[in-house]
Amino acid sequence: METTEATHPAAATLTTPVGIIAVTSTRMAIVRVEWVDADSEPTPDDENPLLTEALGQLRAYFDGRLGEFDLPLSLDGISPVATTVLTVLADTVDYGATVTYGELAARSGTGIPARAIGSIMGLNPLPLLIPCHRVVAGDGLGGYSGGHRGVGLATKRRLLELEGALPSPLF
Repeated sequence: METTEATHPAAATLTTPVGIIAVTSTRMAIVRVEWVDADSEPTPDDENPLLTEALGQLRAYFDGRLGEFDLPLSLDGISPVATTVLTVLADTVDYGATVTYGELAARSGTGIPARAIGSIMGLNPLPLLIPCHRVVAGDGLGGYSGGHRGVGLATKRRLLELEGALPSPLF
């Protein structure tokens, strides 16, 4: 993951099975992914090829045609420890797999406790692209701050079902 200065950011939205997401990009890196309400849609920038590519890759992900994103990402403004944890997550937990908070803490080599991993996941400025939804508790799903307010855990479940990491509910 590269770090770049956020110059001339542009944003666009995409309607997905888990709500409307906004993607913000400079010409050099994707800097933010977040859930937004329909009335807060940013104006797309058709002159930003990276933003266009990111939206295309997200469409392919939700259509089940893409399991790994290939985009330059920026974690500028995130602490070095959080950057390490998020980078390890992105590099070692593949589509359709999960990792526990404790396992990710150990993999990161940062010496932080498992409970701190949840806080770092909540700081992730690039959910979906850095798959914090794949981090689960040892005894269940754990939490999720992605998705629209009040439906974070349902969003996490839906993403894991989409990737085949959880069975779809029968009812």
